[in-house]
Amino acid sequence: MSRLPGGPGPHFLRTRHGRALAYQAIALATLVAVGWMLWHNTAENLAARQIRSGFGFLGQPAGFDIGESLIAFSSRDSYLAAFVVGVTNTLRVAATGIFLATLLGTLIGIGRLSRNLLLRGLCTAYVELMRNVPLIIQLFAWYLAITELLPAATEPVRIGSSVFLSKSGLQFPFPEWEPGWTLALAGVPLGVLAAFGYRRWARARRALTGISPPAVWPVLLPVLGIPALAWLAGGAPARFDLPEIGTFDIVGGAAATPEFLSLLLGLTAFTAAYIAENVRAGVLAVPRGQAEAAGALGLSRALTLRLVLLPQALRVIIPPLTSQYLNLTKNSSLAVAIGYPDVVSIANTTINQNGQALECVVMIMTVYLAINLVTALVMGWYNRRVAIVER
Repeated sequence: MSRLPGGPGPHFLRTRHGRALAYQAIALATLVAVGWMLWHNTAENLAARQIRSGFGFLGQPAGFDIGESLIAFSSRDSYLAAFVVGVTNTLRVAATGIFLATLLGTLIGIGRLSRNLLLRGLCTAYVELMRNVPLIIQLFAWYLAITELLPAATEPVRIGSSVFLSKSGLQFPFPEWEPGWTLALAGVPLGVLAAFGYRRWARARRALTGISPPAVWPVLLPVLGIPALAWLAGGAPARFDLPEIGTFDIVGGAAATPEFLSLLLGLTAFTAAYIAENVRAGVLAVPRGQAEAAGALGLSRALTLRLVLLPQALRVIIPPLTSQYLNLTKNSSLAVAIGYPDVVSIANTTINQNGQALECVVMIMTVYLAINLVTALVMGWYNRRVAIVER
């Protein structure tokens, strides 16, 4: 009596599902074996050449200072703390660059579709220029412009009454930290969750009744109102540390260094050119009949773009947009060329001190892999949310 095709035994391999599982098991076993062999051979070669290996050095004092950090750091802190500083610096410039590049790229991409010949020509020239000049050259150009063309810190360019731009960077007021600000920050995720809950309720009500509840103010109200209420509950702190022009430099307030500004401007300008092409291609991918139908209903070009074209273009824009976000994050490693202390720069300093290059390279790879995987997962989730589901 023969066994069923999907049952245990040799007949299991006759099914497509069984063969797929077997191939995956063989591939995984091969990958593990190759990885173990590479690690074992590397460890033996390092030991034979009396080269230190392992991650025990992370607990040792770093012995160097970091010029720019969001968290307190001194040369007495460990190498691990130095890497944490590098990761936060990388995340800071990457997150800010993604936001600014998305905003600028969207505006330029829409400008390339304008009926105004001058505006369309300027946007096209921007895209062609930025895409064909290497990013490293652009970073050097921004750095030289800030450190050479701007005035000295004793005679800065004033933006308003308390913002100064000079060779020392950008100095601006910053709130003196008090419990009220902590409560306000804690209220931000609560406001976002409340807005998200309202959006889910609004979609369900629209699907059930056909009536669309207000979409803008009920979302902005919790996002802005809950942090404001938390700020008021914390005593409504309103004291700011204002920058002032000193004898040799600008003191007080918060500052964005020339290195950070150069890297941020370079990454933003370079990536925005590619995002602009993604936006333009996405809008052009929407069937022309959609715009004609919106015009027949009396919608202006601005309303047609905002309500009809862009929502449908998102399904084309988001996949390549995700790639640009990942590229911007990886391109931030060029910060080492202009002296910004990102994770690559700190790893290079660590290698020069203790010679453990393999471990430092592994840590760099792990950091960028983790950041990019999280970015890809978030963008993939958003892509599924905005995708047009055909019935």
